[in-house]
Amino acid sequence: MIPEVIVTHIKDASHVVLATHVHPDGDALGSLFGLGNILEGQGKKVFRYLHDPVSHLYDFLPAKSDISSDLDAALQFVEQAANQGGHVVAIALDCGDAERLGTAKDTLLTISPFIVIDHHRGHRDFGDQLWLESSCSSTGEMVYELALVLEAEVSRSAAFCLYVAIVTDTGFFRYESTSPRTLRIAADLVEIGVRPDEVSNKIYDNYTLARLRLMEMVLATLAVVGDGKIGVICVSEDMIARSGANSDDVEGFIDFPRSLQSVQVAVFIKETEKGVISVSLRAKGAVNVAAIAAGFNGGGHINAAGFRFSGKSIEEVKALVLDAVNGALA
Repeated sequence: MIPEVIVTHIKDASHVVLATHVHPDGDALGSLFGLGNILEGQGKKVFRYLHDPVSHLYDFLPAKSDISSDLDAALQFVEQAANQGGHVVAIALDCGDAERLGTAKDTLLTISPFIVIDHHRGHRDFGDQLWLESSCSSTGEMVYELALVLEAEVSRSAAFCLYVAIVTDTGFFRYESTSPRTLRIAADLVEIGVRPDEVSNKIYDNYTLARLRLMEMVLATLAVVGDGKIGVICVSEDMIARSGANSDDVEGFIDFPRSLQSVQVAVFIKETEKGVISVSLRAKGAVNVAAIAAGFNGGGHINAAGFRFSGKSIEEVKALVLDAVNGALA
């Protein structure tokens, strides 16, 4: 159920600032671009703010050229709207924590009303109005539901973006979050004109040689522990540099340990920058990795979660995480 106050704010808005989390994935980008297209189709002016550039893995998404990382330009957009007597709203998509907005967080949150649309079970409340739907497979699914309530046309471009959002967050409908409603929405998007084979090719057949070289290095770190129930892989800055890849190229790597028959929890430990280690968890079965992540001040879903460490080595983080995962499996 979409809160009526959120629907009213969006209907009344003449100008909308859209934002999402740092290092945006397919759901974040697809939701942002899809909603932007839908709102522009209703005659609204839209400013698409991204803290980070779009990964080359998603440079096939339409409207990629319309984004901006210029926070001053976003504020000018808001000021111009006010000067014109317009009504402005800001919408954060797929962002479970205000900190995930990045360094622009405090400035973006001055835009009022600030609406948050998210599906993470571990969501930490922020903003003025929240629509949290943890039963949804993705934020892209929620954006489609919003379009129906707004009685907005969903163009082929918007449908393509929302389909990308849904399939990337459901592992192409492989994850537990995939519901009958998810599949019906996907069918609606296909009827609008999305070609599933085209999306699959764009996502899976766009690897660089550097990404494959990095994949080889990462797979060499694979360790299966805890009686075969835990699969762990690691990536360091040095590995990324030696392969010629970049940090975006690790997306999807966690699916390799997760695919092992005996593994119930997959762990991916990534050295993202000097002194910062990022941990991603994926689960099969009854293990709630969001609860594990919460113990490290992180969050996410039952089957997908993450958190970060500062000032620790990969090996130190690995020991801490394995201890926590073993405890959850006991």
